[in-house]
Amino acid sequence: MCGRMTLTATPDEVKLAFGYADTPNFPPRYNIAPTQPLAIVRQVQGRRRFGLVRWGLIPAWVKDPAAFTLLVNARAETAAEKPSFRGPMRHHRCLVPASGFYEWRRHDGSRQAFFIRPKQGGLVAFAGLFETWSDPAGGEIDTGLILTVPANRTVSAVHDRMPAVLAPELFDAWLDTAHVDSRAASRLLQPAPEDQFELIPVSARVNTFANDDAAVQEPVEDRGAPPPAAPRKTASRPDDGQFDLFG
Repeated sequence: MCGRMTLTATPDEVKLAFGYADTPNFPPRYNIAPTQPLAIVRQVQGRRRFGLVRWGLIPAWVKDPAAFTLLVNARAETAAEKPSFRGPMRHHRCLVPASGFYEWRRHDGSRQAFFIRPKQGGLVAFAGLFETWSDPAGGEIDTGLILTVPANRTVSAVHDRMPAVLAPELFDAWLDTAHVDSRAASRLLQPAPEDQFELIPVSARVNTFANDDAAVQEPVEDRGAPPPAAPRKTASRPDDGQFDLFG
């Protein structure tokens, strides 16, 4: 799952990393939430282009968005088969530039927020899908979502899913819907390398999307950390001296 993310790099840094033709100007965003604008990079006539979509995909066949579930994420393992995602997986794949994302760990009834960012800093690309929905009057809205994969060992300490991260050498294949079909594209989506991210405990300020400032990323004490495991009990054994009671 990925329900909050951040993009704090400058427009020039994002353009350099993703190689698109546009020169947009946008402010740093520290706490991007569903239904808010989400930056994407897509391929149009062989060129990468920058765009903004509403975070929360509406499939083109939906008649009433108000009665439809908000699709913020999709599982990479099944997106090529699901009715809501089949079309976008074939025709509307995109990259989502990010400086990191947020996740929450539940323990003993409490929740600890974590800012999950690249260890080396800089940007990452989440795999995304977009779709244009048209209303009966002819109005259009571009919407999108982030694909997720099973969490790697680092992120699994907090949650069992994480965004699908694409290395730069995979950008072209992911965006090339003309020559790379949805099943081949799905195989590009794997858990991130173990050493790519670090987990920073942050305050509950990030829970409120109106708090969109650098303070939401300031480290705090991890008060909800599970206690360390108790020492494993041992007992004497005539043949080899010690053995573990719990095997």
